[in-house]
Amino acid sequence: MRKFDYFQPTDIHFGCERVEEVGKVVSRYGNRCLLVTVPVFDAIEDMVKKVKYNLKKAGIEYVHYDGAIPNPTTEAVAAGTKIAKNFGADIVLGLGGGSSIDTAKAVAVEATHDGSCWDYLFFRETQPTQKTLPIIAVTTTAGTGSHVTKVSVISNSTEKRKSAIVNPNLYPKACIVDPLLTLTVPEHITASTGFDVFTHAFEAFIHKNTSPYVELVAKESIRLLSKYLYIAVCDGSNLEARTAMSWADTLAGLSITNAGTTLPHGIGQAISGYYPHISHGESLAVIYPEFMNFTYESSCSKFAILAKILDSNLEGIDNKVAAKESCSLITDFLKKISMYTSLKDLKVSENKLEIIADFSMELPDYLYNPKVATRDDVLEILKSAYNR
Repeated sequence: MRKFDYFQPTDIHFGCERVEEVGKVVSRYGNRCLLVTVPVFDAIEDMVKKVKYNLKKAGIEYVHYDGAIPNPTTEAVAAGTKIAKNFGADIVLGLGGGSSIDTAKAVAVEATHDGSCWDYLFFRETQPTQKTLPIIAVTTTAGTGSHVTKVSVISNSTEKRKSAIVNPNLYPKACIVDPLLTLTVPEHITASTGFDVFTHAFEAFIHKNTSPYVELVAKESIRLLSKYLYIAVCDGSNLEARTAMSWADTLAGLSITNAGTTLPHGIGQAISGYYPHISHGESLAVIYPEFMNFTYESSCSKFAILAKILDSNLEGIDNKVAAKESCSLITDFLKKISMYTSLKDLKVSENKLEIIADFSMELPDYLYNPKVATRDDVLEILKSAYNR
């Protein structure tokens, strides 16, 4: 067994009704809190009120920034930062899906460092320091795993690029994973964020820097997702399915923060960076069938494991046969959860595929894929996904 490290500093509070403890958790790290959410709508109004009540009950002063948006932008982060500074926030609480939590992380950096959060991307010489405000995450979707990672994904509207801050100072000090908070998530968002869970687990599983620990955790996430995502999509009130998906999401987050993602994430980031109306899960789902066909022969044993999780009838089948079968199984799974689509359906212009291919090579994810793609390979994947 080769050498490996596994690190998880976030204090995880998992289970139903754990959101009631949010004030107590926040009070361990600060007493002037910036609460970050998307604009409040009916489905989350009671949830937000409950969090505010528990913050007040614990003696926490807070101010609410409700400007988080899907594919969070530098402008949204700057607006939150201004509020945090004016208030004198000493802690940031992200309540919501990945967009809210990633915004909270970026604000925690920008509020305590010179310049913009965009100045602290993973490849920059200057990185976030320990001055970064403490971050608490309360996740309300089973999707991004951001509540246990050191990553904040941000878009630059001017450059039409999407990139990430990746630094240990972005690990939330604590997270609350309360499956009850996911019961009101709509069907399509359940499917989109749920498929993101799968991609995190599977890409960490096949990543060149994976480890036995990551493989163990990632396989359990895939197993849970293969059983429960469709149930959660069809019946959002099914608490067993929602709980399983919340745990699968947490496991997948632990997987990517210790290994990473591969080819699809670089392409997906480029797609949704250029077209912000496309969600992260949609940008992954649209190219996954092509990614599977491109990669499976370079990692037959692991693609075969995936196939046998998705279809137990393949147990005992030769790995090469099972690995090839995994491609059609993922296509079938996408169709089952209504996530099988094309770039054309997502209103991507065919004449922009060249630019997206170029942007896809800016993130290093493709280098850790079992089969390393060239820019021309990526363009072929995009062309194939354009009009299926």
